[in-house]
Amino acid sequence: MTNLFKTSAFALLMAVGSQGAFAAQDNDDFVEDASAKGVAEVEAGKLAIEKGTSADVKTFAEMMVKDHTAANAKLKGIADTKKLEVSDNAMLMDKAKAMILELRSAKSFDQAYANNQVVAHEQTIALFKKEAAEGKDADLKAFATATLPKLEEHLTHAKALAKAHGGDAAK
Repeated sequence: MTNLFKTSAFALLMAVGSQGAFAAQDNDDFVEDASAKGVAEVEAGKLAIEKGTSADVKTFAEMMVKDHTAANAKLKGIADTKKLEVSDNAMLMDKAKAMILELRSAKSFDQAYANNQVVAHEQTIALFKKEAAEGKDADLKAFATATLPKLEEHLTHAKALAKAHGGDAAK
């Protein structure tokens, strides 16, 4: 029953969190959303390095920490020149997702992390595609366009990871 509750809560958080990805956004909103998602990826990756049990999960998590730390630094550089605020901590939804992941047992942690990564990257890709297509700031638009291939590569890896660990988000 507890597992059912956690799974339901996780699904609800994912559904609520995905609604924001398609809302109208300006430069401030994109920078805030993208940086918060980036910070969440780094924090979830650190958690997976610590709590994950499978080598492939830990390797993927290390890649997430490295790649998203680099992307966060690039975005911060752009934001600083435009006097835009970046998130210095993850959005509430992303924090809640990480807490749910932390509550899981070791074996299901790997599965939960992999599923989370599929959904999180799908949402982030939607945010970046919207910015790349409709963004008004040339630098932010270029950042979104340049970052998209890496995010899509992460999604491919996340789907393979979810499939390998019996996840349901790998479809």
